Amino acid sequence: MGKKGSSGRWLQEHRKDEYVLQAQREGYRCRAVYKLLELLERDQMIKRGQRILDLGAAPGGWCQVASKLLGPEGQIVAVDLLEMEPIEGVTFIKGDFREDEVLERILSSLQGEANLVMSDLAPNISGIRSVDQSRCMYLAELALDCAAKVLTPGGSFVTKLFHGEGFDLYVKNSRSMFSQVKVKKPRASRSRSRETYMVARGYEV
Repeated sequence: MGKKGSSGRWLQEHRKDEYVLQAQREGYRCRAVYKLLELLERDQMIKRGQRILDLGAAPGGWCQVASKLLGPEGQIVAVDLLEMEPIEGVTFIKGDFREDEVLERILSSLQGEANLVMSDLAPNISGIRSVDQSRCMYLAELALDCAAKVLTPGGSFVTKLFHGEGFDLYVKNSRSMFSQVKVKKPRASRSRSRETYMVARGYEV
């Protein structure tokens, strides 16, 4: 099936997707909120008054969830290359967090540290599995590196991963940085997708 046929099938599935419909009913910006909500069911990583960094935040679904849990005394800094519609209590930075100038703005907004770093980063998919896997793991490495720069001791990190080359080593390396590391596939992740999420807690400086 060509790209045009694949895109048409995806759009058809998307319109009928139970999580897409639920997000529309409940006022969320994307179906990805249900992935985060499930990850938070057992791991209560977000507490009132915390500081959170959300990488690859647009369109802002995860920020919507986090802002409700943080309360008005909490703070979220959201970063993305794409524009994001404003959310009350969220500081949005448009740019590449790998750039020194953007990182300085992140650190300044967070007043130096975060209790939780969330990353739902994903590359543009080429359809070539080896290339896409490499790009996915590269983004995950960048997110982990950024987390190491901003997390407070004992902080948490949630990131999207894809099963394939580099996955096991990434999780192994993360275990040397956090006291607890779990890998989970939320029900809201499409069954045919290799997508999964790593939840790491207890950052050890």
